[in-house]
Amino acid sequence: MAGRVLLVEDDTSIGEALVSSLRSHAYDVAWERTGAAGLARAAATPVDLVLLDLGLPDLDGVEVCRQLRATQPGCVLVMLTARSAEMDVVVGLEAGADDYLVKPVRLAELHARLRAHLRRGGSSGTTGPAVRAVGDLVVDVARHRVTVAGGEVHLRPKEFDLLARLAAQPEVAHSREQLMADVWDENWFGSTKTLDVHVAALRRKLQEVAPPGRRVPQIVTVRGHGYRLELAAPDDR
Repeated sequence: MAGRVLLVEDDTSIGEALVSSLRSHAYDVAWERTGAAGLARAAATPVDLVLLDLGLPDLDGVEVCRQLRATQPGCVLVMLTARSAEMDVVVGLEAGADDYLVKPVRLAELHARLRAHLRRGGSSGTTGPAVRAVGDLVVDVARHRVTVAGGEVHLRPKEFDLLARLAAQPEVAHSREQLMADVWDENWFGSTKTLDVHVAALRRKLQEVAPPGRRVPQIVTVRGHGYRLELAAPDDR
């Protein structure tokens, strides 16, 4: 099997099409039509990936997302939404989703995204030195652990991979396209908004752990290009 997928979708026609397509690609699929049923299924049977409709009939999809992230921290969570407004997408991603797809879902894009999220190893920043130190930031690739001045930073898998990739070449500007290829998938297509949300989460988590006056690297936006990890002076914050 390609992986265990939980689909939480109340629309019968959409659900049937997605289940059929996923099974044709060798995924083991469970389908639930309400948020409560989806939460119960996830609690009973761990899954690799959840496809979650935000427009559910019983519970708000964002709240379902928060609960799934709390109970299934290791799974990949992809939102399915007809709400293409930027704020809806950002709220969902900040609630714990790893990515989103706007309905009607293009099946080719769906499968490309799933392969990217379920991919293990590869060029996602896990090659090179086992421990990368940039100022008071230490990225221990072998132990999958990040500390700032000795304080541990708890990151989701893609947040870790993104930080490891940036820490591999500090002070180097990386294009959005290169980061998406290295951390997610070389054949990624569609929106790169997920990159921006992961960067925002990393910035927040690094600052929350860092003691005042320490040399904490900053993820700097390179306008029109991408991002770079830059070592700040002790009094820059």
